[in-house]
Amino acid sequence: MDDRTDLAPAVESILAAARERTGGGDRVAVDARSLADAFEAARAAGRVPVVAEVKPTSPTTDGERTDDPVALAEAMVDGGAAALSVLTEPAHFGGSPETLRAVREAVDVPVLRKDFVLHEAQLDAVAADVVLLIARFLDEPETDDLATLLAAARARGFQVLVEVHTEAELQRALDAGASLIGVNNRDLAKLEVDLGTFERVAPAAPESVTLIAESGVAGTEDVRRMRAAGADALLVGSAIMDHDGDGDVRANTRRLATATADAETQS
Repeated sequence: MDDRTDLAPAVESILAAARERTGGGDRVAVDARSLADAFEAARAAGRVPVVAEVKPTSPTTDGERTDDPVALAEAMVDGGAAALSVLTEPAHFGGSPETLRAVREAVDVPVLRKDFVLHEAQLDAVAADVVLLIARFLDEPETDDLATLLAAARARGFQVLVEVHTEAELQRALDAGASLIGVNNRDLAKLEVDLGTFERVAPAAPESVTLIAESGVAGTEDVRRMRAAGADALLVGSAIMDHDGDGDVRANTRRLATATADAETQS
């Protein structure tokens, strides 16, 4: 288990806020849109799946996007996103369950809830097609354990993306029964990004697991690099959102989708 004392202050602040958040009340029951089907549809259309992230801001970005998140989400889908990720963490990322609910009603692709879920009751904040569980922050004394949360999420109908950063975390995810795994290239201890993380961790995953490369994909060469390393899909936030300006998220998504199509042709 990782030593929590080495976490960046921003991450500690996020976790402190997450520990205080309650659930959404009534137990959620989800009729989820299939992420596997969405990925297959993207591949059939000549693209490797891109999960585009609606992220107004974050501790690792300097700017903020204040555009209508629904309009941003629709533009991402129009640009070729196979699925969407929506932040629901309010204090540090500018997200909310209400935003996810509105986005999911507006699009027809699977929507991932991106948040720091530590307790089963927090699963009931909002219906989504996929929910994120971060291996590093579970199995601590003040949280539910990963296997318990994974089972609880599936019982509600969620598909579950388990995020890891090391081979040890990958093994914990596999032992808990995860079949959809995201390898985060960002070290949450220092908030530094290294695309080599995916390249080191991915070979330890069995072929039956769907692997998503998370964080650090800034351009077409990064897309090709992650595909060559075995990524079945890529989760991209900042490079699409363009927090430093008012960049065209449709064009940004399409640029990366085109790069993945090129990668497929070259593989």
